[in-house]
Amino acid sequence: MEYNIIDARGRSCPEPVIMTKQILENYNGEIVKVLVDTMVAVENIKRYAGNQGFLVEVEEAEDEYALKIRK
Repeated sequence: MEYNIIDARGRSCPEPVIMTKQILENYNGEIVKVLVDTMVAVENIKRYAGNQGFLVEVEEAEDEYALKIRK
């Protein structure tokens, strides 16, 4: 499966949301995978993507999170 991957680990909000927004504005049907390392970023990205009509799945591994975003 094809992914657009955004590695926003180590970045503080709102940067992960801005990075996600730039990819979603040009959404082409591929799953967007966003890697973050704070729960604040997870919540902010989930809220933004959800408001834009996207579905968001969150996977947690140790101290990192992978958000899979799709329509």
